[in-house]
Amino acid sequence: MTDGRRRWLGDGLTMRSFLKPHRVAKAVFHPAWVPEPVDSTVESLKRVRIICGTIAALGVYTFVEGGFAFDEMLRNMLTACLVLLLITPLSIGVMLYVWRRTGTVRQLRAPLVKSLILLLLFIGSVLLLMTMVSMGTAGTLLPPLLSAVVGLWLTWFVGAGAVHVCGNFFGTAGVHRCLPPLLASVTTWLMAIPDLLTGDLHGLSLTLGIVFILGAPMTVTGIALLEMNRLRRRYGIRLGAHPATLPPPLPPHGPVPLSGNPFGNPYAPGPVPPGQGSPYAG
Repeated sequence: MTDGRRRWLGDGLTMRSFLKPHRVAKAVFHPAWVPEPVDSTVESLKRVRIICGTIAALGVYTFVEGGFAFDEMLRNMLTACLVLLLITPLSIGVMLYVWRRTGTVRQLRAPLVKSLILLLLFIGSVLLLMTMVSMGTAGTLLPPLLSAVVGLWLTWFVGAGAVHVCGNFFGTAGVHRCLPPLLASVTTWLMAIPDLLTGDLHGLSLTLGIVFILGAPMTVTGIALLEMNRLRRRYGIRLGAHPATLPPPLPPHGPVPLSGNPFGNPYAPGPVPPGQGSPYAG
């Protein structure tokens, strides 16, 4: 395995892993270079944001009306991908303009390129799944059993990948830890506003339509604000600060020692080796 593949996929992916599409999806869409959450509270907020973002991406009417249409879900996912392809570079460009006073774009070139590759990989996987579905309905040269197995594998792979990219938002956490909640909020609002402007309530009443259309983006935005507020107050990570100027997050640690120092007392005497104790100890 090359060094580049090791940095992207890590060392846990083997040939047997391809029998489990969710493991492959985690290796591809949550690569080794994406930083882990700084604490359990941020991770919990991210999980709730993922659920709300998934509902917004798949369409609230699928959950409200109780009718699940696989083709409609794929179309909604493709629409979300196209929105992301437009809004993600635009939003990051705005933040680069904000960060220009305290840092340079050159410092962020590598993580930005990786995030773009991750975005294109997910869009390509969705397009491949849609192609397989359309070939299955129109007839394909593959044997029916093989076509069904490949289709199921891709469905599981794309579904698990969608969960991961909703969390790390295409690896933008590797650029700035506040970018995933920011981009999640912007994306959900952009997907909800057209329905409000066109009045496309899908058969729901005006009140229910507005509630269910605005519910997902408002919830995602609220959770994103809580997430960024915790990053700012506890770790000093501010959205308006260039990533190069941010302090590194404190490493996780266990219970605070009696000395009061969370990392222990560096001047405390170490353990005494056997046979070398004080001759006056009783």
